[in-house]
Amino acid sequence: MPTVTPRVVFVIRDTDYELLIARHATRGQVRFFLESRGQTLAEVEARHAQFQAVLAEARSAVPLDWRQALVKRPDLDRFLFAPEDVVVAVGQDGLVANVAKYLDGQPVVGVNPAPDLYDGVLARARVEALRALLPASAAGAAPLQRRTMVQATFDGGERLLALNEIFVGHRSHQSARYRIDDGARAEDHSSSGLIVASGTGLTGWARSISEATHLTVEVGIEEAAFGYWVREPFPSVATGTDLRGGKFAGSPLTVVSRMNEGGVVFSDGIEQDFVAFDWGRRVSLAPADRTFNLVAA
Repeated sequence: MPTVTPRVVFVIRDTDYELLIARHATRGQVRFFLESRGQTLAEVEARHAQFQAVLAEARSAVPLDWRQALVKRPDLDRFLFAPEDVVVAVGQDGLVANVAKYLDGQPVVGVNPAPDLYDGVLARARVEALRALLPASAAGAAPLQRRTMVQATFDGGERLLALNEIFVGHRSHQSARYRIDDGARAEDHSSSGLIVASGTGLTGWARSISEATHLTVEVGIEEAAFGYWVREPFPSVATGTDLRGGKFAGSPLTVVSRMNEGGVVFSDGIEQDFVAFDWGRRVSLAPADRTFNLVAA
């Protein structure tokens, strides 16, 4: 039986220049828009050119007999990844997280196109390293960090996965009403929603909430556990604030919606790919049964 040729799937997002062109139609209009606000087009164009150069170098590193595909962030929910794929996310750390829930064990290389702009916590590979990393990844010889993901399982059978975090709340981020149950206690809440984060997610949204609330939860990146934080819980005669956050391993955290409309659950910041969470719906939050395999470049 013939061996399937590996495929490298490059995941990108539009640059600021491309987004500005899409909004204003022409380069001249973009220039006018920026200069009217005391900004210059040159810097935006330079960043665009820098990204395109890195992407071109990354694509040239693919062996000539391999296949290639290119997918943009908004199209991830419609792209079909194959078991033999090696995924290369070229962009900031958030882009690496964005692709995680659409995969099932494929190795992922994060390439940082602008080390002076992005931290490179997940996108840590140098583009020059791809010529060695791609064959090693396809052969199963590249060192991997098997990072724990979190999952939301709904009473209707749907499931959402996340590398960083899952958000439960109202789509407009106004007051969300729900009942939260940690297995030992249950409490009705009115809050700005809650997030459930993996060890990887502790460097993202959870970090800012943790710093603001002074509630620190330690979770390892490969530990089968997660932390949760409630955003701005409001005390009233009907709602409490005791269950503000904590760490879970094993048993799930359960949330039941008390929102007549507008309730949503989404993962890793991709708000358009959500599951509706209206009155009476139940979601269980727990470590996922699959990992995100990040190539340890």
